[in-house]
Amino acid sequence: MHIELRKGALRGAVETMGGELVSFQDSAGTEYLWQGDPAIWSGRDPILFPIVGALKDGTVETDRGTCRLARHGFARRMEFTPVQQGEDFVTLQLRDTPETLEQYPYPFQLRVTHRLTDSGFATAYEVTNTGDGPMPFCIGGHTAYRCPLYPGERFEDYSLVFDEKEDAPSIAVRSGGLLGGTLDEPYLRGTDRIALRHEIFDRADTLIFDGLRSKAVRLVNEKTGRGVRVDFGQFPMLGIWTMPDKNGSYLCIEPWQGCGAYEDETGRFEDKPHAVVLAPGQTKRLEFSAQVL
Repeated sequence: MHIELRKGALRGAVETMGGELVSFQDSAGTEYLWQGDPAIWSGRDPILFPIVGALKDGTVETDRGTCRLARHGFARRMEFTPVQQGEDFVTLQLRDTPETLEQYPYPFQLRVTHRLTDSGFATAYEVTNTGDGPMPFCIGGHTAYRCPLYPGERFEDYSLVFDEKEDAPSIAVRSGGLLGGTLDEPYLRGTDRIALRHEIFDRADTLIFDGLRSKAVRLVNEKTGRGVRVDFGQFPMLGIWTMPDKNGSYLCIEPWQGCGAYEDETGRFEDKPHAVVLAPGQTKRLEFSAQVL
């Protein structure tokens, strides 16, 4: 199902398949979200749940047995149900099914609210443990922003500019999507910006940061000042990605609660960095937002 949103002159669109916000346009009609291209990357705004990234050998252990989950989990490939809707927002719901329980043996409710704001949009996740025992999970966003935004611009005209100067190393992505060590090139060492080049992602695949001081980052053409500001402050980790070796005209800015498996991790879900464990009936809410510059 395709759901249209509007707030004044702003326009948005949501698909119930995957629960994604798939379009956001400003008052001039400029589209800010990547519209997908199977030749480059068909994704647009997938929801990463109940894991973020890849598991070691595709499995992780829990007190209810072994979870077997594909990269980024199953939510992005499932149909969500609208449960509340207004002109400028919609709340979609996903609940456990026999199919999900085979992969992830926990009853759950995931609600996703996409809302237009005065100058952009916000996405909120609410995860509730509807079972009778502790429930571990991870969750993350994967929104693809068009880069460049306007005719005549290049990807390399844009930079990521953080709110504060940072010294965070970027966690390295190893074989099979596992994490381990740090990248040799320090992309954030005493600076607040990363000048974008496709070669960064051809070499590194993904820039992954844990514990940034900044709560927001701008994807901006520094000559014009135009772009978007993404507030990720409720999430402990941030991923930055575009498909390597494709020179795509988008950049994913991904707030994460959790991450892929480390090469040396214990293999227990509860031990995964930043995994949340909910008690029965407990809910965890997280939100990120984007503002047009």
